[in-house]
Amino acid sequence: MEIYDRFFQYESEWTVIHTPYQPNGFGILILGDKNHFVDGHTSFWMQHLGRKQLLAALRKAGFTLIQSNLHGSHWGSPKASDLAEKLLYLFPKKEIINDKVHLLAEGTGALAAIELMERSPEKLRSIGLFNPCLDLQSYFQDEKMNKLFYKRLTREIAAAYEIDEKELEHYSFRSLKQLESTIPVKIWDRMSGTPFPYHKHSKAFEEHRKEQGYPIELILHLGEQPYRIHQSVIKYFSLHQKNL
Repeated sequence: MEIYDRFFQYESEWTVIHTPYQPNGFGILILGDKNHFVDGHTSFWMQHLGRKQLLAALRKAGFTLIQSNLHGSHWGSPKASDLAEKLLYLFPKKEIINDKVHLLAEGTGALAAIELMERSPEKLRSIGLFNPCLDLQSYFQDEKMNKLFYKRLTREIAAAYEIDEKELEHYSFRSLKQLESTIPVKIWDRMSGTPFPYHKHSKAFEEHRKEQGYPIELILHLGEQPYRIHQSVIKYFSLHQKNL
């Protein structure tokens, strides 16, 4: 383990801070997908080749990063969103960074990201999303066709939201149409091979923000040339650091 990776428990959840070799004064809160984790000595992002390369690129660019285990498969639950919001306030107190941070979320981590957009816009600088799940209501309804997976999904979401499985059928998740945030957002979404089809999530969100008068950037790709995507992420975040 490098001295640049510091692990600690916050709100009973393992958390890691990745510090750069030459800090640029800006921080990124990572919100991982449902199978991502942080434990006492490593994380999914530190083990997965592509995410590890992205971490290295972001640190080389001077960013300080923080990630929590965030209660595991949280599906954007209130408990996970509460913890993520607390991290927004904790992060600048633990590290010498600007009070406004970037968010970088993947998959279901985007559900917590859009919750933070609505709750704490004053703490956010910009948001980057990879292959995001942005409409849980739509996804939950669509998965009813896949009965085997649907049962597992129901158990996961009910556990995350701490409600009875029978209540889930009538539970109202946040709709894309309810989002009012004007925070800058850029999405990098694969055109195939992800559980959250871009036309039902990224594209729908893009259209919603366009209607609001606050357009986002949507990049559709085939999953090739990860280096170019990593550099695109760095360029995007850096673009939103001119106004302190």
